[in-house]
Amino acid sequence: MNILKIYSFIIFFFALTVGSAQHNIIINANLDSKKKIITIEQEVTYTNLSKDTLTQIFFHDWANSFSDKTTPLGKRFAEDFIKRFYFAKDEERGGTIIQNVSDKESQPLQWGRHDGIQDILWVKSSKPIYPGENQTFLLKYQIKIASSKFTRYGYHPNGNFSLKYWYILPAVYDTKWNIYSHKNLDDLYAPIADYQIHFTLPSAYEIVSDLKQKNSILSKDETTKTIQLEGNKRNEANLYLEKTSSFYSFPSDGVQFISNIDDNDLMPEMKSVATDRIIEFLQKKLGPYPFDKIVISENDYKSNPVYGLNQLPDILRPFPDGFQFEIKQLKTITENYLERTIIINPRYDAWIKDAIHIYLMMAYTEQYYPEMKIIGKLSKVIGIRWFHVADLDFNDQYFLAYKNMARLFLDQPLLQPQDELVKFNKNIANAYKAGVGFKYLEDYLGDDNIVDQSIKDFYTQNVLKYTNSEKYKKALINIAPLDIEWFFEDYVQTNEKLDFKIKSVKKEKDSIEVTIKNNGNNTMPVSLSGFRKKDMVSKTWVTGITGTKKVKIANEDISKLVLDYDQNIPEVNRRNNYRNLKWIFNKPIQFRFLQDIEDPRYTQVFFIPEVEFNVYDGFLLASKFYNKTFIKRNFQYNLSPAYGFKSNKLLGSASISYRQQLSDYGLYKVQYGVNGSMFSYAPDLLFKRFSSSISFHFRPEDLRSNKKQRLLLRNINVFRDRDKENPVVTPDYNVFNVRYRYSDFNLIDFLGYTVDYQISKNFSKLSATVNYRKLFLNNRQLNLRLFAGSFLFNDTEKDGDFFSFALDRPTDYLFDYNYLGRSEDTGLVSQQIILAEGGFKSQLEYPFANQWITTLNANTNLWKWIYVYGDVGLVKNKNISPKFVYDAGVRLSLVADYFEVFFPVVSNKGWEISQPNYEEQIRFIITLSPETLIGLFTREWY
Repeated sequence: MNILKIYSFIIFFFALTVGSAQHNIIINANLDSKKKIITIEQEVTYTNLSKDTLTQIFFHDWANSFSDKTTPLGKRFAEDFIKRFYFAKDEERGGTIIQNVSDKESQPLQWGRHDGIQDILWVKSSKPIYPGENQTFLLKYQIKIASSKFTRYGYHPNGNFSLKYWYILPAVYDTKWNIYSHKNLDDLYAPIADYQIHFTLPSAYEIVSDLKQKNSILSKDETTKTIQLEGNKRNEANLYLEKTSSFYSFPSDGVQFISNIDDNDLMPEMKSVATDRIIEFLQKKLGPYPFDKIVISENDYKSNPVYGLNQLPDILRPFPDGFQFEIKQLKTITENYLERTIIINPRYDAWIKDAIHIYLMMAYTEQYYPEMKIIGKLSKVIGIRWFHVADLDFNDQYFLAYKNMARLFLDQPLLQPQDELVKFNKNIANAYKAGVGFKYLEDYLGDDNIVDQSIKDFYTQNVLKYTNSEKYKKALINIAPLDIEWFFEDYVQTNEKLDFKIKSVKKEKDSIEVTIKNNGNNTMPVSLSGFRKKDMVSKTWVTGITGTKKVKIANEDISKLVLDYDQNIPEVNRRNNYRNLKWIFNKPIQFRFLQDIEDPRYTQVFFIPEVEFNVYDGFLLASKFYNKTFIKRNFQYNLSPAYGFKSNKLLGSASISYRQQLSDYGLYKVQYGVNGSMFSYAPDLLFKRFSSSISFHFRPEDLRSNKKQRLLLRNINVFRDRDKENPVVTPDYNVFNVRYRYSDFNLIDFLGYTVDYQISKNFSKLSATVNYRKLFLNNRQLNLRLFAGSFLFNDTEKDGDFFSFALDRPTDYLFDYNYLGRSEDTGLVSQQIILAEGGFKSQLEYPFANQWITTLNANTNLWKWIYVYGDVGLVKNKNISPKFVYDAGVRLSLVADYFEVFFPVVSNKGWEISQPNYEEQIRFIITLSPETLIGLFTREWY
C-alpha cells in the first residue's frame, strides 16, 4: 500500500513538473461566412493536475451564452439596462449546437448542461482520471456567431469576425471546479494548454492572432483555404478574421507587436518609438514576455479604455496625439501582457492583476509624462487654468474615480467577486483603488523600489503558472521592512473608508502633542508632516490608530501640520487634514466661479449664474452660492437668490443637507435636510415654503440589486400671498408628511409602491401608489399603475379643491413638482401633466375628489416608442355618488418619464379626437432639471 502511494506521488509530481503535462487542444474549424457558423471538430486531452481522482470534466461553452434572453449573460444585460441584446433579432444572437461527445475510441459519453445553465457543460469520463493521468474527449459541434454589437466580439457589419470565447474549453480544477457563466466581464478562468488549430475559411479572409501561423493551404477551387495555427502554454486563442486587414505591425524589443488600435494618423516612426518604450518598460518592470507576438485590438481597448477626457471626440480631446496613442497602447498592452502570463481566477482574485496594471500605468506616466495634467492642454487655457482641476496631475484621476464611489456609499471590497460589483466599480473604481493602494504602500514603506521589486518577483516566480494574490503577499512580505498586514486585512479585504483628522494640538516647550482621530474602523497608517512656513521640516508615519492616538513630534517652530501632505493615501475626506498653528483659521476661504474639483487646502465657496423660467416670474436670473463639488459631499448647502424679470421681485431658494452612512446595507443612510424657497404661484402672488426633513434609506447586501426603500418624514410650512380679487380662506398651512417608498427598478420587471400619509389642521389623508412594468420575451411592454387615496377627515370645503385628490393635474399644495405654470387653467403650460395621484390624461367633468379616489392606468407599446394607454377609475366627492371615469389614447414616449406626449382619443367626453379645439386636449411631460436628466444616463453605471 505504501509502495502504491509512493508510486502515485511520483506520477503526480512528474505530471506537475514536466512540460508535457499540459492540456492539449486540437481544433478543426470550418467557417461559413454567409451563415456566420463555425463547424468544429475538437479534441481535448485533459490532464489531471490535481491530487483528486476525477470522474467528470466541466467545460465552458461561453459561445452559447448568446442563445437566448434567459441566459446569465442575457440577464446581466438586463440588469445593466443594456437593451440591444433584449430587443435583438434572433439571427443576431449566437449559440452552440452540440452534435456528439465521445472518447478517443469514439464511444459516446454522457454530457449535459450543469444545473440547466446554458454555457456550462459536464461530460462523464469513460474511466476515472487519476492524478497525473489524462483523458481525451472528442467534441463535434457548431457555433452560431453572435453580432459584435453585444460585446464587440462576433461578426461585424462589414463582414469581418472578431472571435473570443468561440470554442469549448475545459474548466480549471484546483480542489474544486472553477465554473461560472459569461456575464460580459471578460473574466474566463481558462486553463493553460497547447493549441493546434486548423481553420478553414473563405480565401478572401486573413487571420490575425498571437499564435504561430505554420502554413496556409488553398483548396482546389481556390474558394477556401486552411490555416494552421499553433501555440504552447496559452490560456486563450483569440482570432481576427478580416478581408482587408486593419492591423499594423512592427518588431519591438524582440516581440512582434500587432495592433489595430486607432493611431491618430501618427507617423510609423512615432508609433514604433512609443511601442518600443512601452514594451521595454514592461520587460524591465515585470520580466521577459514569453511569447514572440503581442496582438491587441481596438475591441480590447474599448472593452477596458482609459476613462476620462481622452474619450471625447478627436476634435475636443485635450491631449496631444502622441500621448493619446501611447496611453491607449499602454493600457491595452499591459492588460494583454498580464492576462497572457499571470494565470489567476479573474472573477474572484482580479484585484492583484488590476493593482499591478494601474500601478504600472501610473509609474509609466510619472516617468515619461510627469507634467501631464488631468485635463491636458486645457490646463493652460486662460480661465480654465484658474480652476483646481487644472492643477491635478493625470494620475490623480485614479483616486478621484475611487473617491466618487466611496462618497456615494457604493464602494466595495477589492476581493468582492467581479459579478457582484456595481458596474462602475467593475470597470473603473476597484481597479483604480487597487493601483492607488500600491502607491499608498510605496509611500508608507519609504522606498520606491520595494513595491517595484515585489511585483517583479511575483511575476518572474509565477509566469505561466496558476497563481493567486496570496503568493504576491508572500513576495512583498519577504522584502518589506515594515509590517504590512494592515494593507491586506483592511485595505484589500474590506471597504472601510480612510478618513483621518487632526483632533487637537497641544504645544509644549520642545515638542508638539498631536491627537489624531481615525474616523474609520481600521488600523491603516497615516503620515503627519510639520511645516515651517512652506518648508517641510518633519514627516512621521503614525500606525495603529483605533479611535484616537496621541503622537509627539519635535517643535521646530512649526507653523502648520498636515496629514498625508503628499496625498498618496486614498482618503475620502482630506478637508480635515490641516491645522494652522499660527492663525485662527485652518484654511483660507476661496471663492470660485463655477463648480470645481474639491481642493482640501481651502474652504471653497462656488458661485454660478442660473436662468430659470415660470410663467409668473418670467425668466429668473439667479446667483447660486454652494459648496457642492463634482464628487458628492456629506454636508452640502445651496443659497440661490434670484430676480424675476416679469414679476420684478427678489426671489430664490436655500437648502442645507447632511448625509450619514450607518452601514453597508440594511438601514445604510440617514439624510437630514432643511430648505426654503420663495417664488410666484400666480400673477403678482408669492408663496414661501419652508421644510425640514429626515429620511431613512435601506438597501440589500447585494449592491447590484436595484431594490431600494426610503422612509421620509417631513414638515412643510407654506405661506401664500392673499389674492384680493379671489381670496383663499387658508393661505397659510402646515402639513406633516410620512412617506414610505419601495422600488425594484429593472429593465425586464419593475415594481414600486408608495404609501403616503399627510395630516394638517383641516385634513388628514392616506394614499397608496403601485407601479408595475413587465417586458415580455416578445418585446411587448405592459405598464400598470394603481392609485388609491382617501381622506380620513376633511374640513377644507372652504378652500375648494385645493387640498383634494386630483384626477389629472394635482394642485401641488406641497410645492413638490416642477410646474411651468401651476395655477394656469388655459394655455400651453396648463397642458403639462405630472403622472401623480389619478394619473389621467384627459380633463374630465370630475377632476377632483374630496372624499376618495381609485384609478388604474395602463399602457402598452405598439411599436418602439409608440404606446396606447387607457385609464379607468372611480371618483367620490361628498354628497355625490361615485363617478366612473375613463379615457384612452396614444402616448409617444420619446424619452421615457422625461419627454412624452399624450393624444387623447376617447373618454367620458366621447370621441375627443373629433371635438373642437382638440390641440388644447393634448398633454405632455417635460423634464428640464439637469440632475434628473443626468440620472437617465448614469443608471447603467450605478
